Amino acid sequence: MLDHFFYPHNIAVIGATDNHAKGGFHILRNARAGFKGKIFPVNPKYDEILGVQCWPDVDAIPENFDLAIYFIPAKFLPETIRACARKGAKGIIIESAGFSEVGEEGRRLQRESVDLARSLGIRLWGPNCMGLLDGHSRNVFSFMYSDLWETLMEPGPVSLIVQSGMLSAGFLMMILERGGMGISKVCSIGNKCDVHETELLEYLINDNNTGVIGCYLESIVDGRKFLDLSRSTRKPVVVLKGGASDAGSKAAMSHTASLSGSAAVYEGAFRQAGIVPVFDVHELMDFVRGFSKVDSCPECGGTAVVTFSGGAGIVTSDLLSNCGVAPAELSPETMDALKKVFPPWMAPAHPVDLWPAVELNGMDVVYPASVEALMRDDGVDSIIVETVGWEASTPDYLAAIAALKKKYRKPVALWMVGNSNIHDVFRKTAEDGGIPVFTEIRRCVDFIAGVKRHFRKKRALLPV
Repeated sequence: MLDHFFYPHNIAVIGATDNHAKGGFHILRNARAGFKGKIFPVNPKYDEILGVQCWPDVDAIPENFDLAIYFIPAKFLPETIRACARKGAKGIIIESAGFSEVGEEGRRLQRESVDLARSLGIRLWGPNCMGLLDGHSRNVFSFMYSDLWETLMEPGPVSLIVQSGMLSAGFLMMILERGGMGISKVCSIGNKCDVHETELLEYLINDNNTGVIGCYLESIVDGRKFLDLSRSTRKPVVVLKGGASDAGSKAAMSHTASLSGSAAVYEGAFRQAGIVPVFDVHELMDFVRGFSKVDSCPECGGTAVVTFSGGAGIVTSDLLSNCGVAPAELSPETMDALKKVFPPWMAPAHPVDLWPAVELNGMDVVYPASVEALMRDDGVDSIIVETVGWEASTPDYLAAIAALKKKYRKPVALWMVGNSNIHDVFRKTAEDGGIPVFTEIRRCVDFIAGVKRHFRKKRALLPV
């Protein structure tokens, strides 16, 4: 079990400092802001830091602790492991670098440390990582320099496993600044000398606070088990695989000492296991945000498209075809319902170009009426809504579409353009209502394709 990493009773911060330019200061600051247990800073240079008594070494700490956060030079790790064992520690998060990623001497030190820790019953997390944070418990065991998480981080269902320290910090900043997604756990695992992604995947599958799992991985330990776990869970698993090219594989070796494999092999294996593969950082964030807002998708049907632009509808149709996603065949009843908001001189078609109807009746009338007509059609299993943040309208129609999505339980992806200030207000209304918003039509289409694949897998897991 890994609970002693996520839910320790007491922690030691080894390498705490009052120097605001150092990671040891921010580890302590972040821990103090959310952790409810006792914190023991360790640094012989200080009597106290941030109002907390500081201890000269681990042996001087007067009580036992479950978890240590290590941020001093790599060479002191074996000595620290022995001292932590004397205090009953079960885990150490090593956020320092200088291990297998730097060459043979670092690899030797890392192997020695892992062997020693295992002999003493201690698990090692990292090294060369940003640690972890939990949106529900508010435990932040990381040298992340920003304190925005204290006010902007919302608890939610999305958990991340990231094999990169600074990239995990970048993920978090993107999440916090953009909003629209609640966090369960973020796990930065670095060199993963002991605790690795497959073990964490199993933990998160069994975690009640986690509903969606996103990963950035440069290599996979026990790949067969990783695939089996992904295949067997009803939770969406979204993976960005780094180091898939020759150049990327060489970069991964120098970054976290990871051995990578063929992109085609990984992608094929991922799809067979029901994993949703993605290909850049923003796509990973968009997909996990989107999956956090989707709880169902009908078994059959096609994707319907409603748009404010005929050209956008054509592009969307092409992209759907390229992805192998069938367009919806709209029923005569649906066409009759659409005619009620269209001008008499224009018959509706699919994709449904709403702009002439909007000019006649306004967005607040036309968009909800059209989306409901599509939602009621048994031949529609999902909808892409294309719209514009427009001064002549309010975002109320997006709240109405969100209510329809919940009523009919069909996934909706929204593509929206418009003035940035207005766009943000409209986007927030949609996402607060449970509709993911994308800035690219392709991302909408790829997301809907991923949703359909995931729910096909999920239905296959249901007992016969």
